Amino acid sequence: MSTITELYLLKDVARLSGHSIHTVKFYLKMGLISEVGRSPETRFRYFDHTTLERLSQIRAWQKSGKRLAEIRSLLEAS
Repeated sequence: MSTITELYLLKDVARLSGHSIHTVKFYLKMGLISEVGRSPETRFRYFDHTTLERLSQIRAWQKSGKRLAEIRSLLEAS
């Protein structure tokens, strides 16, 4: 039996995470987060709950004073 995963568009991820769309796109470009798929017709990016969890973790690390380079290293190690 398969489970259905809720998918989010970029704007939804931004709204739910409290980050701006610009910041989410920047994190995508840096490789801090990644999309889980794209629509072949519209080329919209799709994300799932793991992206929201990762954005929450990134924000927590930033609040503790870590820079994005350090955060990228932490994410790559996990």
